[in-house]
Amino acid sequence: MTAKRPEASVEMMLFVERFETASFALIPGERVRAKVVGHHPWGVIVKVVGHEDVGASIDMIQQFSRTVNSNEELLDLYPAVGTEIDAVVEQVRRWYPPAWVRLSIRPADLESFTWPCDFCGAWATLSPGGDGLVMDVRSNDGPGSHTVISHRTCLADRIRPENTGERARALRVGRSPESVDARDR
Repeated sequence: MTAKRPEASVEMMLFVERFETASFALIPGERVRAKVVGHHPWGVIVKVVGHEDVGASIDMIQQFSRTVNSNEELLDLYPAVGTEIDAVVEQVRRWYPPAWVRLSIRPADLESFTWPCDFCGAWATLSPGGDGLVMDVRSNDGPGSHTVISHRTCLADRIRPENTGERARALRVGRSPESVDARDR
């Protein structure tokens, strides 16, 4: 007599779903290449090169409507379908499946991407060499996650003073030893 294999439980299926990993490779401030696959009145749908399974878009109205005088001027800014463009990851939304990436093609963002710190509200630089950190917050209660942006010092200042190891790691994560400021040592 052979034992029957138990069917997957609902809990196990949720466990598998909540760890969608394709979008974790993309973080705000990261430069990417994107291929334009469609136009919409609000912007363009793109595929991030190397991450084609993750949905992505560029909200052209949000990015450029204040700098143009007419809809025609805005439409002229839309990259042509089929072209590959430089972009920077602005947001990764994982609140509900599927994950969705919002990109920016603003020249200033391509040069140095900044986003407000969720602790102090001042702009944090998320481009390489910047003072910002990206944290993904997840729960044991189910799928989805939320991204929190922070200055290194804002996070470190909120870690209990007696937890010196975690404070030091917050100040140094992602940095080479020679790039750490003397004040962070």
